Amino acid sequence: MSVTNWFEDKRKFGGLIGAFLEEATRVSVSAEKEREKWINVNTNKGLWARCDNCGNMLYVKFLKQNKSVCEECGYHISTSSMERIELLIDRNTWIPMDEDMTARDVLDFSDEDSHRNRIAGSQDKTGLTDAIQTGIGYLNGTLIAIGVMDFHFMGGSMGSVVGEKITRLIEYATDKSSPLVLTCASGGARTQEGTLSLMQMAKISSVLQIHQVQRKLLYISILTYPTTGGVTASFGMLGDIIIAEPKAYTAFAGKRVIEQTLRQKIPDGFQAAESLFENGLLDLIVPRNSLKGVLGEISELYSLAPYKKKDRIRSRSLCIIF
Repeated sequence: MSVTNWFEDKRKFGGLIGAFLEEATRVSVSAEKEREKWINVNTNKGLWARCDNCGNMLYVKFLKQNKSVCEECGYHISTSSMERIELLIDRNTWIPMDEDMTARDVLDFSDEDSHRNRIAGSQDKTGLTDAIQTGIGYLNGTLIAIGVMDFHFMGGSMGSVVGEKITRLIEYATDKSSPLVLTCASGGARTQEGTLSLMQMAKISSVLQIHQVQRKLLYISILTYPTTGGVTASFGMLGDIIIAEPKAYTAFAGKRVIEQTLRQKIPDGFQAAESLFENGLLDLIVPRNSLKGVLGEISELYSLAPYKKKDRIRSRSLCIIF
């Protein structure tokens, strides 16, 4: 073989190799795109979640282990009511109350959709009958009554069922002399129920007065993102101790409504938990990971209060007399 022929064959062979490498690269890129498409599909199914604050993609398994707190920026991502219940009480001690209570469309309300359809859709989506779960459980061995609102059910709106379930829970806690914990996550009173929703504010506040003032029993309010409207204007801000998660948005009227009413700009962070704490409207800002421990310490301190001991002595004396 001549040198000329050898170089010609080398050039052709090199061309074949180049074409092969080009095709392999193209296939590899296509496969990578398909893999990314597959990951995105599974992201929507629940393998991944995006932080609402920093936009970081978070693996759901690790996110749940971290109590739904973003590992990058510390943002507290919204969770379901059941996840909050598991976070707050001892394992396998949860006993629900009034699970079968459902709302009736008394006003036959309809806008873009009927109230009846909205309720049914939220029930299918969350597996709940309404926007709150109530029940009892043990916190470090101490029996507590606990109610947890779920923002995923019609924005955590407070209707007649939510008000009635909270009222019954408070009455139970009062009857059993148990501490009460309510976790708020709500857009406020439920528009679709009109006055029936608004009257729940007064009903809940009245039974809280008996629980707190007349019986001197502990009520702890926990504010999460968001707590607004009628919930803020009633039981949300009536706690003996009011705790908020970091950056929790807490307000009666929203920022846009205030600005349109006052015709002036309000500062950023005006209605965040940190701003409320600086102005004396909150007692504590507690990260989700530490919340159960803080609640346990408060409950233990409350049980050691001097007037509680006096009440025990008085009740024993009455038993001896009778």
